[in-house]
Amino acid sequence: MAQFLWAPASSTTAAVLLSNFMLFVWAAVDDSSTVILRPPHDGSNRHTMFLPLFPSPSSSSFFGDGKPRRHLHTSDAPSPNARMALHDDLLFDGYFTTSLWIGSPPQKFALIVDTGSTVTYVPCSTCQRCGNHQDPKFNPYLSSTYQPVKCNAGCSSCANDTLQQCLYERKYAELSTSSGVLGEDVISFGNLGQVLPQRSIFGCENMETGDLFTQHADGIMGLGRGDPSIVDQLVDKGVIRDSFSLCYGGMDTGGGAMVLGGISPPSGMVYAYSDPARSPYYNIKLRGLHVAGKRLDLSPSVFDGRLGTILDSGTTYAFLPEAAFLAFKDAIMKELHNAKQINGPDPGYNDICFSGAKSDDGSQLLRTFPTVDMVFGKGQKLSLTPENYLFPHSMVEGAYCLGIFQNGKDATTLLGGILFRNTLVMYDREHNTIGFWKTNCSDLWGRLDASTGDMSPASSASSNNSTRSSSDVGSGRFISLQLIALGIILFLLSNHYVFGV
Repeated sequence: MAQFLWAPASSTTAAVLLSNFMLFVWAAVDDSSTVILRPPHDGSNRHTMFLPLFPSPSSSSFFGDGKPRRHLHTSDAPSPNARMALHDDLLFDGYFTTSLWIGSPPQKFALIVDTGSTVTYVPCSTCQRCGNHQDPKFNPYLSSTYQPVKCNAGCSSCANDTLQQCLYERKYAELSTSSGVLGEDVISFGNLGQVLPQRSIFGCENMETGDLFTQHADGIMGLGRGDPSIVDQLVDKGVIRDSFSLCYGGMDTGGGAMVLGGISPPSGMVYAYSDPARSPYYNIKLRGLHVAGKRLDLSPSVFDGRLGTILDSGTTYAFLPEAAFLAFKDAIMKELHNAKQINGPDPGYNDICFSGAKSDDGSQLLRTFPTVDMVFGKGQKLSLTPENYLFPHSMVEGAYCLGIFQNGKDATTLLGGILFRNTLVMYDREHNTIGFWKTNCSDLWGRLDASTGDMSPASSASSNNSTRSSSDVGSGRFISLQLIALGIILFLLSNHYVFGV
């Protein structure tokens, strides 16, 4: 049992207690899905993504036999990748989705791409309490290749029927739930890449409640580390390298692209080390922030508190520790000579907003707002434009609000999707690095091909060969990311997850 505490982001924000979330879940599919936190006031377009964290027993095995199944590629063993388009808009919808096809003949689904979750799941046709989503529910009886996942040593809960299928059940902070059975079928990734359809294990929902019930997207595509992850399953089969990339569209475009598998890094990509033991999540060594070229007077240790600096595509905005946030806010305001601070679009949030931008075109915001540089462990810099830290005011034309907030009293730095709009983010799990490349994500393929000459996998490889398990990361608008009573902490393998048993 894990317990979570939400701390207020400011004195005007109510504290919320997330407590006593009992996890009744098949041990290896210990993964939370994306939940959209609805704004507290009607009329607001605020859709914030939230992902709670659950510990996972380290002894579990997704495949039930306890055998390591990681098969990393070597430099002389190139592998294909899957190119997939991203749809929807980060701020308007609260998420990005990609299309996935399951079954024979294939049934299409729109799934939220989520680096903070591992399991991929869709509503099942047998579901009696599932919402009306973008596509019809998955019908296993119409697929000639579907097989139920039978109970095994890694399955902590089983159906009490003739099929004896593995079950999973998830509970979330705002009381949404997802539960169902585990199945195996052929999964297809579209026709943009070279990855052929593969047999994969996924969740088939039989019940969902709360925001999971009302969201437009069909389900979740888990990109975190762990056996049930789509990435891990493809790596286990030797289909792709242990890497994937996401590229979110900009303020005025939406959409984007993703790649499952390795790519040749484009020239000019900035890299940050992702410490395999620092925290349970995709993390980087952030050492400083510059606003308009001026370094904020902060110790690098401010970004290394608690869980360090973590990235999560399942969180809409960015959250800084108190000292870093106050310094950042003050530095931004000092650079705004022709803008006036105004109230935010929703009285339920203490947003910091400004009117008087010289252009309503997001690409021209540099005429009013400064650049921000993120400085990594060895002095590498990633420059952010205003679209990476602002969102448009929904009620005042030409006004914008800060999309970076204080993370309550929590010392964790959480970097959500807004910071990486029009940025290719390469999660090179094989080498424990995360790369960043500023680009127009709406035409990524042409830019990437022109920069690298092809989309072939990277040539370098790691000799590390070990197993990984999974958990989840998340943040609501003011989540503190505070874990209580986590239990025994085990650091498994080279990156991404901490486990409590």
